[in-house]
Amino acid sequence: MATETGDIRVWLVERGYNNRDLIILKYATPDGKRLYRRELAAQAVDMDSVTAAKDVPPADLEAVDDSSLQNRYEAEVERMADKHDPSDTI
Repeated sequence: MATETGDIRVWLVERGYNNRDLIILKYATPDGKRLYRRELAAQAVDMDSVTAAKDVPPADLEAVDDSSLQNRYEAEVERMADKHDPSDTI
């Protein structure tokens, strides 16, 4: 779904941490075929800025080539959209 500004709405589908003390947030399009990824320093992140959905420019999205991952992301987007408003803090 494109917004008035041409951005695409993506929904939080995964949150993780890596060995460099970064929080990795993954947001996917409703069809699960495109992904927006953010890496944030764990000590610097404002958890109030982690929302159920974000509107991002299409150029910031990457393709999800794995069909099982696409299906998982699609199901998680549906679950998130059913339970949360886009601006809900997660």
